[in-house]
Amino acid sequence: MLEVSKWRRAAWPVLALLLLIGLVLAQHAPRASERSLVVPAPELDNPKAAGPAQTAVLSGGCFWGVQGVFEHVRGVRKVVSGYSGGSSATAEYETVSTGTTGHAESVQITFDPAEVSYGELLQIFFSVAHDPTELNRQGPDSGTQYRSDIFYSDETQQKIATAYINQLNSSHAFPRAIVTRVDALKRFYAAEGYHQDYLIHNPRAPYIVYNDLPKIENLKRLLPGFYQAQPVMVAN
Repeated sequence: MLEVSKWRRAAWPVLALLLLIGLVLAQHAPRASERSLVVPAPELDNPKAAGPAQTAVLSGGCFWGVQGVFEHVRGVRKVVSGYSGGSSATAEYETVSTGTTGHAESVQITFDPAEVSYGELLQIFFSVAHDPTELNRQGPDSGTQYRSDIFYSDETQQKIATAYINQLNSSHAFPRAIVTRVDALKRFYAAEGYHQDYLIHNPRAPYIVYNDLPKIENLKRLLPGFYQAQPVMVAN
């Protein structure tokens, strides 16, 4: 027994190190819910052409990760976290978090239409930014404020979004039906300052490491033509 005890004391530092390495690797490994796939490009889309900057408003769960993904997309000039779907009176984090306001945590993406199209943004949205088959939830977060939603600002965006969802459902791109809503954008309300660029400012936060960094890695790995290493920031 004495020899066994000595072995255990000697081996414990090594076992502890192996356990620590395992925990770190588990944190950085993509979660099952973050398994991504590259869906086909939309058949209906705007042609790329020089012109004034355009905006897209998308909701795909917690806005920290969705903002983080699109801040790494070529042609994107700015991504703001915020709220869409409800009124100005309830557009603040604690109230939206009750799930009773009609708001969804959203991002407003400003992009150069000569470099990236609206349809390509939707391709990234469906491929790596979130799971469009989860109803009123994403990963560990549940409630209507985490729903999958495309808020269109004009008839063209509405047609592209609706046609794309029909295209992906018809081709069975996902094992389950897409539940993403397509709603008219009434107004976008920017979230509180501490939510902006949250992933960039908090890359070691456990929530970010476990839920959101794998999305950016999937963008880089699966859609390298859209990826840029240097993210744009709200503060820029």
